Amino acid sequence: MAVFVALGAFLMTLAGGWTAQRVTDRRHLVLGLAGGLMLGVVGLDLLPEALQAAGDEVFGVPEALLLFVAGFLLAHLVERLLAARRAAHGADEHGQRSPQVGLTAAAAMVGHSAMDGVAIGAAFQVGGGMGAAVAMAVIAHDFADGFNTYTLTSLYGNARRRAIAMLVADALAPVAGAASTLLFTIPEGALGAYLGLFGGVLLYLAAAEILPEAHHEHPARSTLLCTVAGAAFIWLVVGVAE
Repeated sequence: MAVFVALGAFLMTLAGGWTAQRVTDRRHLVLGLAGGLMLGVVGLDLLPEALQAAGDEVFGVPEALLLFVAGFLLAHLVERLLAARRAAHGADEHGQRSPQVGLTAAAAMVGHSAMDGVAIGAAFQVGGGMGAAVAMAVIAHDFADGFNTYTLTSLYGNARRRAIAMLVADALAPVAGAASTLLFTIPEGALGAYLGLFGGVLLYLAAAEILPEAHHEHPARSTLLCTVAGAAFIWLVVGVAE
């Protein structure tokens, strides 16, 4: 049942990526929506789950929050190192983006989707009602995952072929994650640590890359509304799941 339900997440992820491809003439709106979706996923979904799963504290601060900050700083460090490398080779720091950053971010999205599949499988082991609730939340926000995976990959200068490949990988990840629960279980603490770290990376990409790019050429009110709508959509998904 868990694997069957994960097929719904597969289809929703592809639908999200397809939507991102079809609205290229409204790129600023796409990026604004993606930024809002990413902000919502981090603040309303990833961080609460991370804090619940990784309950240990280090010097009075929850481990998940420390890893969240570490993820943000790690993403910033990687982006600065790649910018310095481009500048050393004569590239314009602000005119070119590193494809590796986009691929790394998309790979993290794939990892997150695999964890979604694991969550579905683990919930169904607890009971059918729990499994249905978790599956509904995962399937709903996997549309946003597919949307963001394609947007992140293509935004950083990767070819359309690569963006589609990462989208397909992201779509398959929940199915693989759900199937893996038949073989083993990921420790709750490790899952919380991963979610905290990934949340920091995702917030950096949204705040420092996606949203500034969305407003750079089109500082329109409609772009801001798309950002708010993206965050509100994730809020709705989380609320319905609860």
